Amino acid sequence: MSEPGFEQTDCIIVGAGPTGLACGIELGKLGIKAILIEKGCVVNSLYHYPTNMVFFTTPELLEIGGIPMTSLNEKPGRTEALKYYRRVADHFHLDIRQYQTVEGISGEDGRFVATTLSQNGTTFHYSAKKVILATGYYDIPNLLNVPGEHLPKVIHYYKEAHPYYGHDVLVVGGKNSAAISALELFWTGARVTLVHRGAEMHKNIKYWIKPNIENRIKSGEITGYLQSSVVEIAEDSVLLQTPEGEKQIKNQFVFAMTGYRPDFEFMRRHGIELDAETQRPKMNKDTLETERKGMFLAGVVVAGIHTNEIFIENGRFHGIQIASEIARQINRS
Repeated sequence: MSEPGFEQTDCIIVGAGPTGLACGIELGKLGIKAILIEKGCVVNSLYHYPTNMVFFTTPELLEIGGIPMTSLNEKPGRTEALKYYRRVADHFHLDIRQYQTVEGISGEDGRFVATTLSQNGTTFHYSAKKVILATGYYDIPNLLNVPGEHLPKVIHYYKEAHPYYGHDVLVVGGKNSAAISALELFWTGARVTLVHRGAEMHKNIKYWIKPNIENRIKSGEITGYLQSSVVEIAEDSVLLQTPEGEKQIKNQFVFAMTGYRPDFEFMRRHGIELDAETQRPKMNKDTLETERKGMFLAGVVVAGIHTNEIFIENGRFHGIQIASEIARQINRS
């Protein structure tokens, strides 16, 4: 039953990334009304990917709702993906409320209430029988936790290289994002130093990227400090801990490509119990319903800290699992 001033729906989906969209599509196919609430734009995480990013996967593995995805090349790029997901949202007439942040979800199964805040400060209330959290993991960076990390020159989201032409930049990390950003910055004319705590770059770097970054480091075109870490960040320099001891280098920008994590605190606040070690939520693996009855999880948030286990390729199928269970519960009540 709807309350005065509350917009009523069957299901609230928090997050309008590919997985959230897939959930909305599958619910719609079963006649279940859903409102998707997104604090940014549609597929907000993909929008914030590097401008020239190319997906590691082929187009058909990014498809949702049975809508074919086409690409000029074997692997699609960011712009093609954004266009595709906009087209899918239009095709299924998904009800997406963009630029609204979910402040809290109260109530219980059958009578949830979500309170949101828009960019201009307007508060909205939505009541629903069920809730799906499909919030992804790209919003909270893993911090270096060193002095100076708060400085404006420290960047956790690499977009493109052009603004850093002719500057001394430090890239922190040893996986794909670090390797790709270091190479693009180097090709664009930045003076690049890469620091990584491992003895070598990560073994799972894309096969066409790994030899390239390793050769640039080996030749000295990119200065590499392996088995090293950042100790402190200053306005015009960075202090590193290396196998040869501490070393201070000139620096104007730091790209901390150290990964991201789901908003675990948001889940805890909403009654979802997490494993102390892995941060995996306790839930029914078949239905993806959490111990807070009526609240479901979709996408990478089901994996805890192991964010490399869930991608668009497999997270998109969570919509079918969840939608069938929600339909069963609603039709039974």
